[in-house]
Amino acid sequence: MNTITPEKLNKYFAITKEALDKAEKALDSSRLEQARDFLNMASHYFSDAHYFAQKEDLVNAFACLNYAHGWLDAGARIQLFKVHDSRLFTVDD
Repeated sequence: MNTITPEKLNKYFAITKEALDKAEKALDSSRLEQARDFLNMASHYFSDAHYFAQKEDLVNAFACLNYAHGWLDAGARIQLFKVHDSRLFTVDD
C-alpha cells in the first residue's frame, strides 16, 4: 500500500503516543540528561506530526511520527529508556 490514510496515521499516532508515555516513565536515572534529550526530540517530532496532520499534510505528519519513533527506538536500544516491550520498541523483551 502506498497511501497514507487518516486511519493509518491515527494508528501510528496511537502507537507513538503509547511508546512516548512508556519511555517517559522509564528514564535511566544515571543518564537523565541524555534520556530527557532523546525524549524531548521525540516529543517535538510528535508535536510536529500533530501540526502537519491539522494542516492535512499527511505525508509530513507520517514522516514526523517516524522520526519521533526513531528517537524512541534509539533511546531504547542504548538503554536510555529502560523498556522491555518489543511491540513498541526495537528491544528484546
